[in-house]
Formats: sequence, structure tokens, C-alpha cells
Amino acid sequence: MANMSVLLHDIVPLPSDADRAEAALQLQQRQQRQQTLTDARRALVLDAARAVFAEHGLEGASIRVIAKRAGYTAGAIYSYFDSKEAIYAALLRESLERLQQAVDAARASRASPDRTLAARASAWFHFYARNPRDLDLGFYLVQGLAPRGLTSELDRELNQRLLAALQPCKDALLALGLDEAMAQVENTALFAHGIGLLLLQHTGRIRLFAQDAEPLFQRYLQHLLLRLDPQGAEVRAEGSFEPVAPASQPDLFGP
Repeated sequence: MANMSVLLHDIVPLPSDADRAEAALQLQQRQQRQQTLTDARRALVLDAARAVFAEHGLEGASIRVIAKRAGYTAGAIYSYFDSKEAIYAALLRESLERLQQAVDAARASRASPDRTLAARASAWFHFYARNPRDLDLGFYLVQGLAPRGLTSELDRELNQRLLAALQPCKDALLALGLDEAMAQVENTALFAHGIGLLLLQHTGRIRLFAQDAEPLFQRYLQHLLLRLDPQGAEVRAEGSFEPVAPASQPDLFGP
């Protein structure tokens, strides 16, 4: 065997367990900082998009305008979203998550499905009454019309999120004794009635009839409960609606 000579500076010590743990921790911290920065930039883009959609509507918005509002170039926006429709989808997803939280937080009682239905329905109605911009964003979804550029998978995901937010109302209808088919019918009719009233309210068209959306929705809900549970007079007598605070968001449809 040929003679081999090893210089001291050629010897690389193996890292200890403590060294490896420290290196792993530093890598994790760098990744967390990078993710935090990415999330902050993405949130800035979404905030800018909300403002642009509020001013120009969905059709009038563009990546260029959103980028300018966010303080980025259009090319930088494409690092986070590949189209205006993808930004819209992200905003709608976040909106539906907040809708779900509002419905889940509503008062519920297994022993009183009529109270549960009133509380859950009130929750989603009040959510959209207070947040007209969220209603505007969800209008494509309510109509079942996918915005241009959304994949069928994403469209299904967003629809499933909306259905999940409405499921507690359907569960309450089932608990009131309806079968699956009729619970679906009544839940659909309840949502359609409420959304129709909210659209009339947010567009100002309800003034043509000298009416207000909330008492009309309350009246529909009380009549629904009366049909389904004639003995549950206590819920109807007490009422289950609180006054809706003024809208906290501008409306894409205008004043």
C-alpha cells in the first residue's frame, strides 16, 4: 500500500449531537422567518386586492392595478398568484372561513333544534349583512358561476366550504323531523330568501318597497319554524335576532 500522509487541517471533526441540533434549529428559524415574510407579503397583496375590488369591481380589477396598490410590480404578484381569479379565490376562501366561524360560534342546543336553526340562520344572515363585500365576493358562488380561470377542483372546494357553513342549519332541520330531501329543500329556500333580501338591501332596491331586510328575514324564519314546529311558540315569541350593526365594508355594487 502506498504511503499516506494526513495533514491536521485535512481532518474534519464529525459534528456532535448538540451541533446537529443547533444547525437544525437555525435552519428551522430561517425557514420560519422566510415563511413569515412570505405570508406578510401575500397578505399585503390580498389587502390591496380587496381595496381594488371595492373601487373597480371584479371585472374592472387587474393584476397591474392590484400590484400598484400593494407597492409591487406585476411580476412580483405572480410569485404569489398566477391570475386575478386566483386572488379572488383566495379572498373568497378566507371569507368563507370567517363565515364558518360565525356560524359555528352561534348559540346551539341539541334539546331545542328550533332555537338552533334560528341562531345558525341568524349568524350567516348577520355575517353578510355586516360584511357586504363578502357577499359581493361570494356572489359568483351563490349563483353557481365559477369566475374565469378557476379550476373545477377549486370551484368544488369553494362550493363545499359554503355548503359546510350552511350544514348546521340543515342539521337543525333534520333534528326538527324533516327527511334528508326536505331538509335540503328548506335549507336552500332559507338561504335563497336571505341572500335575495341582502342583495336588495345592499343595492338599495329594497327602498322601492319601503322595507328592511332583517325584519323580512325574521318573518320568513318565524313562519318556517311555525310550519315545522307549531308547538315551539317560545322561540317565535322571544325572537332570535339581534339588531344588525351598520355595514363595516363598502359594497362592490355601490351605494
